Order: sequence, then structure tokens, then C-alpha cells
Amino acid sequence: MPKIRTKRVIQVLLLTGTFISMFYVPWPIIWTWIQPLPDTVQEQVDDAINHGFDGIIAYVDVAGKPSKTYTAGWHNKAKKIPARPDAYFKIASISKLYDAVAVTKLVSSGKLSLDKTLADYFPELSDRIENADRITLRMMVQHRSGIPNLTDTPNFWSDPPANSDEALQLILDLPADFEPGEDYAYSNTNYLLIHKLIEKITGDDRFAYIKSKILEPLGLKHTFGSLDEVNNDDVMSGYYVGIEEDIKDSQYGSKLTSMLATAEDVGIFLRALNDGSVFNGDEQEIYSSIYVYNHTGYMPGYQSIAEYHKDIDAVVVQFTNTTNFQGYEWNISEIIYNRIIKILQKEQD
Repeated sequence: MPKIRTKRVIQVLLLTGTFISMFYVPWPIIWTWIQPLPDTVQEQVDDAINHGFDGIIAYVDVAGKPSKTYTAGWHNKAKKIPARPDAYFKIASISKLYDAVAVTKLVSSGKLSLDKTLADYFPELSDRIENADRITLRMMVQHRSGIPNLTDTPNFWSDPPANSDEALQLILDLPADFEPGEDYAYSNTNYLLIHKLIEKITGDDRFAYIKSKILEPLGLKHTFGSLDEVNNDDVMSGYYVGIEEDIKDSQYGSKLTSMLATAEDVGIFLRALNDGSVFNGDEQEIYSSIYVYNHTGYMPGYQSIAEYHKDIDAVVVQFTNTTNFQGYEWNISEIIYNRIIKILQKEQD
């Protein structure tokens, strides 16, 4: 009898565990993943709205074919304005690709050195950022500095700093995450410092330098450094799960971690980055030694993916305008993006 009871208890526990496991399975992710692959990119983009996104834009540039931009959902939900292919979008950390190219051009021209330290460039921070005398510019570009990430500090997104100086104050005097060059940890603080360094060296606004050295040579007229530079109605609305109102007017994202651009402008830049046409002289060799060629972006209300796919010689940029730090929106957006790539691959078979 004791053995029988023990066996029954084990069975009950196993069934209970199975039930609990099923309850916590990320069904929204699995459901998105297992659905049959549609025949066209537009069908996949349309389906994204069934998975919790208010709006989506997908730009596709396959070599040898005209580029296309696909949309679904809302540009502005309250005003019932459909998603627009020419909408400006907060591209968040995709901006780092432009910053890395700017650093590359300054290094190539001899105005910056990848091996000089944070203390060399900002001596006033020597006693405020641990290891400043051993953290090189190269380490900052590559997220190998060990400087704490300012966007991980308490209440950063709910009560954001008003400007970059206030943002930097959030991490001053904090212990390093690791010894310089000994590990990798994504840190927006690295790029805030890089922004300041570009401005210190050029004597101009960081975006002004990007515009003159990168955007204008590529003929890109729909990329901007701030919400103040564009018509607000042209910016795609951003939504956060649980908050009804549009959050696109939150200025902090554009000032600290983001630029704004159309999907097409990002796609043209990414093509130029990957085929080398954005570079001159030894710049591509320098860039390849310090940073990546694809990127994603994430901030409240805005998710973005920008990648070049060598196997199909295609650039694909995807914008989705609904986020939730506690949910599955990012995972689902990646699944949708990967399904678009599969559709493009099938078209080339």
C-alpha cells in the first residue's frame, strides 16, 4: 500500500508539473512559429497584425529587382491612418551602425585613434568611470569596455533623463561590470560617450557629421536626428501594451538612443554598408575590425531589424510599433522577420 500511494503521488505530481509547464509555455511564440508559411511577403506582413502588433513596415531589396515596401496595420491607430511605407520610425540602436561608420571615418582621417583611452579623450572622467585609463575607443565601439549600461539603471524608461549629460550621471562612480577587454556586454553608455567624442573632435553636432559624411553622399534625405526635425504626423505611432495612448512624442528616445528614418533609407544605408560603397580608402578595413554589419533596435513603442542576407543578396528592414518589456513581442517580431526571409529564399529556388 505505501508503494502504491507513493506511485500515485508521483503520478499526480507529474501531471501537475505537466499542467504547470503547459500553462507557462510561450504559446504566442509557438503559434507564430508553427503556422504554415504564406506564399508572399505581403501575406506574412498582414498576418503580423494577428500576433499583437498595431503596425508593421517591411522593406525588401533583393539585388536585381526593384525594392518594395510592405505595410499592414496602423500608422496612427486613434486617427485610423493605415501604416505608411514612407513613415519615419525611431530606429533605436540601429543608429549605432551610423555611429561606427562615423568613428571609422574619423579614425581614417587621423582625427581619432582606436587605441587611445577614455581618459585621453575625457580626462574629467578619469575618476568617475572605473578603468577609464585602460578603456580604449575600440573597446567602447565593440561593447567590451565594462562600463555599466545607462538604460539598465532604475526607472530609466519611466523617468528618463532630460539630456545626455543627465544620462551620463546615472552611471558615474558605479563599479565596472568587468575588466576592460575581458568580456562583452551591450552598453548604451559606450555610444553616448562616442556621441560626445564625435562632437568634441568635430566641433559640431554628432548628427550633423553623420549627415555630411554618410547621408548626403548616399542621397539619403529621410533620416533625421530628432523628432524636432520632422513633421510629427509623419512619424509612425508607437504603442506599449497596457497603455492606450500613442507614445511617439516621448523625446528622450530620439535624443539619447535613436535617430528617425524611413525603412527605405535604412535599407539603402545598409546595402551601402555591406557592399562597401559608404567607405573610402582604408575605411572598410577599419570598420570590419571594429563593428558588425547588421543591427536591431528596441525602445518603448519601437522594434526594428535591419540585416543583409548574403545567400540571397538581399537587404530586409522590418519595423514593428508595439512593445512590452514583459511580453513576447520581440521574439514574435524575429519569427515574422525570419519567415519573410524564408519566403524570399523560396522565391529564388
